[in-house]
Amino acid sequence: MASDAKATPGGASRLFAGYRVLIDAALDRALPAADEPPAGLHEAMRYSVFAGGKRLRPILVLTAAEAARGVSDAAGGLADTVGDAAQVPTTDAESLLPAACAVELIHTYSLIHDDLPAFDDDDLRRGKPTSHKVFGEPQAILAGDALQSLAFALLAGAAHNAGAPEPWVAALVELSTAAGSAGMAAGQWLDLEAEGQPIDLAELEALHSAKTGALLTACVRIGALLGGADNVTLDRLVAYGRSVGLAFQIVDDILDIEGSVESLGKTPGVDAERAKATYPALLGLDGARAEARRLRDLALQQVAPLGAAARPLALIAQFVVDRSQ
Repeated sequence: MASDAKATPGGASRLFAGYRVLIDAALDRALPAADEPPAGLHEAMRYSVFAGGKRLRPILVLTAAEAARGVSDAAGGLADTVGDAAQVPTTDAESLLPAACAVELIHTYSLIHDDLPAFDDDDLRRGKPTSHKVFGEPQAILAGDALQSLAFALLAGAAHNAGAPEPWVAALVELSTAAGSAGMAAGQWLDLEAEGQPIDLAELEALHSAKTGALLTACVRIGALLGGADNVTLDRLVAYGRSVGLAFQIVDDILDIEGSVESLGKTPGVDAERAKATYPALLGLDGARAEARRLRDLALQQVAPLGAAARPLALIAQFVVDRSQ
């Protein structure tokens, strides 16, 4: 599986592009129109959601579901042709768009709040002025709050409308847990407490696994649950998600040192300026890179037995470690 992921130049880019069209259209439908009252709030919500981004988290939902369903070569799924020029998500992806949109809305809300003066105090996000710079700090807080609420409304609505609501209820529980005091909010709290303080590797792993890894892992778990994964497949996909989630944050830490405003779309050097707890600070750049590669390999090992349907997940794991933004 590792060699498959590496042997497809641009495979991740094509994979992302194929799903992004579907996800962006669904997000457009899910969000209130910019002129719907209160227009300023809805404009601010849409500004951050459509400011760019890879859509990694919703794509993980859809590709994990596809892996769980074991799309075969004969079914013509995206997994079968991941190296080809044209990529079209499977028709099953349509039914899972409420979950895909929900995780992206939670992610966007977290970015809006991350950028606030009380946190990272950043002027740029995805190469554009941050929400609080465009709309004001109180307004940005409200836009983030509204996106969070809408995410849970999408999942609750899907559960209400589903013939079998149980997987959707489980997805709602997963996302709320990952965003709360057992996940992302906990990680943010630990991150603030760790600034300028000594920290060991186990504490750093717990911090990053909550701050970034919890939501990424939840995306994979939600996709697996909605895809009807059996227990063995679910365990494999969750282990994959944990490795990819932690690797993603480690690479973020590296890029904060090595990246530029042009490549990152945000201000680099924030971690060092605020004396944040990071893998490069603890292990050095080479050690951090080695740990990211180790986690990538663990992720690939978990999905290798799932066969062709998990090729998109393998490409994503490779992308997470090789990315430059």
